[in-house]
Amino acid sequence: MTNQRLTGVMTLLLLSFLLIESASTAPPTRKFDGPGAPKFVRLDAKPGLNPPLDVDGNFLIGPEYSPSPERKVVHGVPQGKIQQFKIDSKDTKLLNPGIARKVFGKVDPQNPKTLIVDTHEIDYVRQITVYIPAQHKPDSEAPFMVMHDGPKGRRNLSIPRILDNLIAQKRIPPIIAVMIANGGGDAQGHQRGKEYDTMSGVFAEYIETEVLPRVEKNCKVKLTKDPNGRAAMGSSSGGSAALIMAWFRADLYHRVLTTSGTFVNQQWPFDPKYPDGAWGFHNKLIQESPKKPIRIFLAVGDRDNFNPNVMRDGMHDWVEANHRMAKVLKEKGYHYQYLFCQNSGHGVRNAKAQFLPHAIEWVWHGYKK
Repeated sequence: MTNQRLTGVMTLLLLSFLLIESASTAPPTRKFDGPGAPKFVRLDAKPGLNPPLDVDGNFLIGPEYSPSPERKVVHGVPQGKIQQFKIDSKDTKLLNPGIARKVFGKVDPQNPKTLIVDTHEIDYVRQITVYIPAQHKPDSEAPFMVMHDGPKGRRNLSIPRILDNLIAQKRIPPIIAVMIANGGGDAQGHQRGKEYDTMSGVFAEYIETEVLPRVEKNCKVKLTKDPNGRAAMGSSSGGSAALIMAWFRADLYHRVLTTSGTFVNQQWPFDPKYPDGAWGFHNKLIQESPKKPIRIFLAVGDRDNFNPNVMRDGMHDWVEANHRMAKVLKEKGYHYQYLFCQNSGHGVRNAKAQFLPHAIEWVWHGYKK
């Protein structure tokens, strides 16, 4: 091997090592009063303290958390029932077939905002888990909440217990929860990424035409057509998917709950209409569009994701993205609450154990049938 070729090989190995090392490095802790952060109302003096229900704005919680009592089964509280069924992609018109990849992909030298990814077609089976509250009246149209990244088996779920307690305490209406498993994989080149990160109304249309009719048929329920009685919820890309559904189909959804929302540039394939992916929400879309009838809850951790892949486009900081979301939502006059969770990473699991019942109640606050 010549010295020139050896030098080239060593350079490639060094670059690969640096990329792997960078991707595996723990995200830095971002200070609540750091550069670019909005001004927060501090609630961090006492663990377990959540914001008031009747106000909008930015709130600081943690670094210690108290799991909410609503997560436990309470004696005497009526318990809803759980039903499950599966949808084979071969039996659907939309999102059929699915996609998957074997390797992550590489940055497109012609466009640093996207990746070149080698994908192949797949068939997939999606599980649907439906919670029906004990107070539901079969002959009435029920408000409901779509929850992304639903379970793929029959594991223990905290959501039904939370809903049982909130409904019994009349803090939310008797909502049906439709927990929808993703199509598999994650991010660019996988079915989950295509479903959740694509800036369009396609996934909302898929749920409307492929999932909800099956829920009504299999579970013998009626779901409201009123967008004010429909909510979408998710974490990470599931959070961006929840807002994408409401943004592109505000005729279907008005209420959104996100945790560690992936409001970054993760859309694939590249779409010149939305070249920044979900980063475009706070970079341009919200500011330049008429205000939509959307009520949104956001939460992010101070150790949330930061440049977790090979793209170095300046649009892959989850904390910065959510800070920017809070700012533009406030400027535009949206009803929103934003929680910055100290001592919490991607998914804010320790903080979510405290605030999730509050977040669900806040999202449904003001609902009238």
